[in-house]
Amino acid sequence: QKLPVVRPPCVMLRPGMPSGARMPHQGAPMGPPGPPYGGSPAVRPGLPSPVMEPSRKRPAPSQQVQQQQQQHAKRRKMADKILPQRIRELVPESQAYMDLLAFERKLDQTIMRKRVDIQEALKRPMKQKRKLRLYISNTFNPARPDADDSDGSIASWELRVEGKLLDDPGKQKKKFSSFFKSLVIELDKDLYGPDNHLVEWHRTPTTQETDGFQVKRPGDVSVRCTLLLMLDYQPPQFKLDPRLARLLGIHTQTRSCIIQALWQYVKTNKLQDSHDKEYINCDKYFQQIFDCPRLKFSEIPQRLTNLLLPPDPIVINHVISVDPNDQKKTACYDIDVEVEDPLKSQMSSFLLSTANQQEIASLDNKIHETIESINQLKIQRDFMLSFSRDPKGYIQDWLKSQSRDLKLMTDVVGNPEEERRAAFYHEPWSQEAVSRYFYCKIQQRRQELEQALAVRNT
Repeated sequence: QKLPVVRPPCVMLRPGMPSGARMPHQGAPMGPPGPPYGGSPAVRPGLPSPVMEPSRKRPAPSQQVQQQQQQHAKRRKMADKILPQRIRELVPESQAYMDLLAFERKLDQTIMRKRVDIQEALKRPMKQKRKLRLYISNTFNPARPDADDSDGSIASWELRVEGKLLDDPGKQKKKFSSFFKSLVIELDKDLYGPDNHLVEWHRTPTTQETDGFQVKRPGDVSVRCTLLLMLDYQPPQFKLDPRLARLLGIHTQTRSCIIQALWQYVKTNKLQDSHDKEYINCDKYFQQIFDCPRLKFSEIPQRLTNLLLPPDPIVINHVISVDPNDQKKTACYDIDVEVEDPLKSQMSSFLLSTANQQEIASLDNKIHETIESINQLKIQRDFMLSFSRDPKGYIQDWLKSQSRDLKLMTDVVGNPEEERRAAFYHEPWSQEAVSRYFYCKIQQRRQELEQALAVRNT
């Protein structure tokens, strides 16, 4: 049977592409103007438009192939900013752009390295020593016989403990209580008894921060009191055992700093075993502290538990004066405290900032668009030059490539040009192909019947 003859559509190929290359679906087609090159596919008049059989379609790519294509597209996007060598040869001034690309690559690497350094620095505590000025004052309210309420008829005093950070550059002022873990005021036991002479404040997870503390008690005589202030160290600090403190020259420090000082002592005195690096040969001072002649360095953190004590509180002795002639009722003390380095917040905001990234992304898109337009102009130039040198040969090669591109774009398996001729079906393989076709159909029909019988029997 003779099949109808259909002229292959004239598919536009991007000018300058090699013969046989598949035309990308992006951008407008370019080439010589005129209806034969830019219209709808040309089909012989009077014939219906050909419908592609499903059996001729190429199989859809697998998921793994799609992932590889996506990765390849990402790599191509990174390389899209580079000008081709032929364009650089045509325009020598483009070397300045390539130099800028090389500088940008070095700058990106430097910024990325600095970002990693900042991330590592933020993992470590960044503290700054500052002065906290403590104000301790009291007021005295003498008894008033004509007072209506019971509070006014009894003499009383009020103690205030307040403080502020000197030269605090932070926008958010820290509350006074945020520097302390606990505050204990011990009054004279002889005056207020064993059950009412202690005033305690301890930090809890639900504690509300305050700017100061107030204590009010009845009394008309001067009272000696002791203030015990426990600083809230972050990270926690510990007081060393006296023997270990003398050995390392450290009184109160964090656990990591203590272990680092121990390791420095081991290296300075060459206590590490030369044969088994894991072990430490204790000298007489280590033997007195750890009570063993030899130990592993990995055991030291566990052995330190019994040698670390809570840090000493700050002890202040104060006299609550009720003498009306005494003008010096306010005492000031400066305490060294540790606060977060303001540079840490700036570093965090730098890492979280996305304004610069958006601007860089928009500029990158402009660069990609510019490079793409340059490539398009280069393709047009190559097309015009090739056409001007050999118009007839170029058009013939172009038409040959269109027939191959039609096959690729429609995902056709086989050669439609050969299959439309009757001689194609008289080749030796056709008999076997027909037999295989009927065999497959019979097997398919047999399976359908067996399934139908199985459903009926159940």
